[in-house]
Amino acid sequence: MKKRRTAVPVATIWSTPESIRSIDQPAFREDPDMTEWLDQMSRDETIALCREKRIQTQVLFGEEIIIESVKGTWAKVCIPSQATFKDQRGYPGWMPLNQSVSSEMTENKKKIMVQSKSASFYALIQEKRFDLSFSVFLPLIDDSESVVKVDSPIGPGLLQKQDVLMPDQQHRQSGEEIVNNAVRFLELPYLWAGMSAYGFDCSGFSYTLLRAGGYLIPRDADDQAVCGSAIPIEAALPGDLLFFAYENGKGAVHHVGIYDGNGRMIHSPTPGTILSITELKGTKYERELCAVRRYWNE
Repeated sequence: MKKRRTAVPVATIWSTPESIRSIDQPAFREDPDMTEWLDQMSRDETIALCREKRIQTQVLFGEEIIIESVKGTWAKVCIPSQATFKDQRGYPGWMPLNQSVSSEMTENKKKIMVQSKSASFYALIQEKRFDLSFSVFLPLIDDSESVVKVDSPIGPGLLQKQDVLMPDQQHRQSGEEIVNNAVRFLELPYLWAGMSAYGFDCSGFSYTLLRAGGYLIPRDADDQAVCGSAIPIEAALPGDLLFFAYENGKGAVHHVGIYDGNGRMIHSPTPGTILSITELKGTKYERELCAVRRYWNE
C-alpha cells in the first residue's frame, strides 16, 4: 500500500470503476470541474447518485489517501481522515489515480484552514491554478500582510489571507460558533456523498462543520450516532448533532442534522433539496429523532 495526496480541489470517491456515467466526466477527468458537473446534471441524475449508490464520499485538496491497488486508470483507496466501520484504515472506494500524487508535503503541524466558501490557489508565479473549498487544511510556510504561502501536494502556493484562518486563529469552537459557521451554507444544493462547499450530504455537512470547528468525527451518520457524548434529547444545545432513524426512531439511523436551538436544526435533507433550517415539531423528524450526540466542549 502506498500513501499519496489529493492533487485536485475535490476528488470524488466512487463505489466502483463502473459507477461513472457519461454525464460524470467533468468529475472524473484529471482536472475535475465540480461546477460544470453539478450544473449539467438534471435533478433526476443528481438523485440517481444516491438511489444507485454511485459515489461514496469526497476528499479535498492535500488530504492523505492510501492506495490499496490500481486497476488501469483507477485506484482503490482508503481515506484515513474519514473514520468508518467499513474499513479501519479509513473510508474506502475508488478514484482516478491521476487525481492524486506522491507528495513530500511537509508535515508542519501549523496549518491554515480555508474559511471562505472558496479560495483561489495561486502558483508562486501569481498564476491562478484553481479554487479550493472551505475546510481545506494546508501547512503554512510564510505569510505577509495580505498573502499566505503554503505547501501543497503540487508544490508551494499562495492564498489570500482574507480567505483563511491562520493557526493562531483556530480553536476548538463552541456549539454556537459551529452553528454560526453552518448557516453560511444555507440554500446550498444537497449532493449525495458531498464533502465540500459545492454540496454536502447530511453527514458530510456535520463532519465538515465539526472538523472546521476543531473536532474530527466519523464520516457517516450511523457511526457519528454512537460516538461523542450522549445527551438527553431535552438537554440538547446548539451545535449538538441530532440523529434520526427509520421506524419512528427505532430502526436504522438514516439522517443527521446540527441542532440550531429552539427546536430547530440546520441540515442537508435529501437529494433534490437544499441545505436549510427545519423546525422539528410536527414533522417526521420529531417522530424519528433517536439520539443526540455532543462533540464540542462546553
